[in-house]
Amino acid sequence: MLLTILGLIPILGALAMCAPLGKQARQVGLAVSVATLAFAGYVVYAYLAGESLVITVPWIPAFGAYWALGLDGMGLVMVVLTAILTPAVLVAEWGVPKKIGRWSARAFVGLILLLEGLCLFVFMANDVLLFYLLFEATLIPMYFLIGGFGGARRGYAAVKFLLFGLAGGLIMLVSVIGVYSWSASQGAPSYLISDLIALPDGSEYGWLLMICFLIAFILKAPMVPVHTWLPTAAEEATPGTSVLMVGVLDKIGTFGMIKICVALFPVESQIAAPVMIALALISIVYGALAAIGSPNLLRLVAYTSVSHFGFMVLGIYSFTTAGTSGAIFYMVNHGFSTGALFLVLGFLISRRGSARVADYGGVQKVAPVLAGVLLLAGLSSLALPGMSSFVSEFMVMSAAWSRIPWVGAVAALGTVLAAVYILLMYQRTMTGPVAGEVAGLSDLTLRERVVSGGLVALMLVLGFLPNIALGVIEPTANATQAVMQVAGVTDHQPEFGAEG
Repeated sequence: MLLTILGLIPILGALAMCAPLGKQARQVGLAVSVATLAFAGYVVYAYLAGESLVITVPWIPAFGAYWALGLDGMGLVMVVLTAILTPAVLVAEWGVPKKIGRWSARAFVGLILLLEGLCLFVFMANDVLLFYLLFEATLIPMYFLIGGFGGARRGYAAVKFLLFGLAGGLIMLVSVIGVYSWSASQGAPSYLISDLIALPDGSEYGWLLMICFLIAFILKAPMVPVHTWLPTAAEEATPGTSVLMVGVLDKIGTFGMIKICVALFPVESQIAAPVMIALALISIVYGALAAIGSPNLLRLVAYTSVSHFGFMVLGIYSFTTAGTSGAIFYMVNHGFSTGALFLVLGFLISRRGSARVADYGGVQKVAPVLAGVLLLAGLSSLALPGMSSFVSEFMVMSAAWSRIPWVGAVAALGTVLAAVYILLMYQRTMTGPVAGEVAGLSDLTLRERVVSGGLVALMLVLGFLPNIALGVIEPTANATQAVMQVAGVTDHQPEFGAEG
């Protein structure tokens, strides 16, 4: 019951926003998100203590569907990431409904809490049908967050986000139906992931099922060439909404690649690896180059995420324990570093009223704390040693290099380009002469310092003590590799062409 309660706390909090709370909506919402974080902490304690955190209750027996929740190391760290970022966003965007958008604070807070609850359930789902329904449901609050509180082109951005999301969901539905047929052909229909993993390989539609799942996750991640919705949505959404979209919601894509594609279809995933590695390398380089050339700060951060998702996918499809561990750890670290970038730039943009890089200059002279936090978040994004992102990026690149050296070399180019886009952005906005309207900018308030400083502290802690997370993640990576080895895919089998 612990996992059900964990997901229901923010959803019930969202329903409470329907009551006439008035000015108390923000306070109640923050209290609910903090309560969710505290309960997530108890779940972590129970997990580490060895308590069983699995619930499997028949839901639709005719379909073999269950209300099935459970946590492995990957799910646990994603639950913690979601529980941390939600109160951070609510505190950072305390005044957003007053300043922009057409809707009330109650609507904003309620949608944030609803999104949190749905994402928590996605990361805990152990039933494919349940996962699919929750996957689709997360589109609803995000659509309204973008459309109700975004910028001038919020309607266009929200519809574009929704269309890409629905396209992925419709494609995934083919696989959801196919999974039912596959399991039924083996004697008893079941959507339980544990049952599906145990089925003998050889479904005549295995390729189709894997590809439909994979396309949906590529759209969600997102990867080049289906990434175009992300920069538009990030530019128009509030910075806090972008934090949850990129830091949490989009991770469902890489999460699903590991939990469903690789686990259920190891042989098909092995054959598809060359294509996925190619897409990962293209995303790494293209995302970095687009970030360098972006004139808009929020679009710049969105493009950096396209590049970072390429690293995650590269780690997943390296099919090594180190690569999978690095990819999962990257999911967590990216949430903190990109979340900090979006929030700090949001603080800056709210003061100046512009997201154009050209409208800034010399900010560090008038707002040194803001500039310092932005620099630290940027250094984490470019994987500076000592920051948490360095560990995960190094693990992914070393795994890729151990399999096919030239793939690791191309990925390393992404790290070099990351230094270019982060340092150029900082140079153009924070250094040099003070731009005209920048002179009157105020520095970060206490509330803003607490939020951004907390995220920076997490990056440093995980940078110097990565085993806090890796110790939890590695069993999941080992289990994933065990599934691959049973299918005949070993750490010594190259996926992207042989050497020599």
